[in-house]
Amino acid sequence: MKTLIVIPVRMASVRFPNKPMALIDGIPMIRRVWEQAKNADIGSVIVACCEKEVFDLIEYIGGKAILTNPSLPSGTDRIFQAISDLPQVEQFDSIINLQGDMPIISSLDIKKVNEPLIQGFDIGTLVTNISANEEKENNITKAKISWIKKNQIGEALDFYKLSRQTLNNIYHHVGIYSFSFRSLKRFVELKPSSNELYYKLEQWRALDANMSIGASYVKNVPLSVDTEDDLKKVESIIKARND
Repeated sequence: MKTLIVIPVRMASVRFPNKPMALIDGIPMIRRVWEQAKNADIGSVIVACCEKEVFDLIEYIGGKAILTNPSLPSGTDRIFQAISDLPQVEQFDSIINLQGDMPIISSLDIKKVNEPLIQGFDIGTLVTNISANEEKENNITKAKISWIKKNQIGEALDFYKLSRQTLNNIYHHVGIYSFSFRSLKRFVELKPSSNELYYKLEQWRALDANMSIGASYVKNVPLSVDTEDDLKKVESIIKARND
């Protein structure tokens, strides 16, 4: 499967300004994400950014970065703009949207996001296990899955954040996606749907347009970095691994 990994990056985060360049044990977070993508060894890696500071860092370490319009509304739009003019981009079987705030995601887990596309879904993503306490946390996105192969691959039927007090086929959604170029183009050309605006979750744009989302299950996916407290936790994990 011919794959391109694109990491959308934006420094102007409301909750954590300048997050991509935040140091984790002395290394900028975006560099750590880029390294995990490279270690997956499934295709080229591009960082789609709108700040020259990030562009210069990626170019300095030997990576490829593309500057995009800072006013784009989402990471998905940033990815599409970054790759639209690449030669023969339509020939990629998979374009992976890897979030720039996942510095310790496993390279093996990145590979698994291609599996739903192989099975014929329009979009692929990942889910992981969720505890009863996590289900109650409103900042965690949950996904309801109808399994085709239990704990391997299934279809995402629902996404939400507010607790529904159930764990029946409910999983913690992991914000990484795979698209064909055709499905990515269709997605960014769609207007935000009513459910997307209601739930404040971009995944609903695809579901409301009858685009299928397949999910691969991965166990114990490490947390993404949304706050400075998350950054400290990730740094502790990395230091413990190095020790």
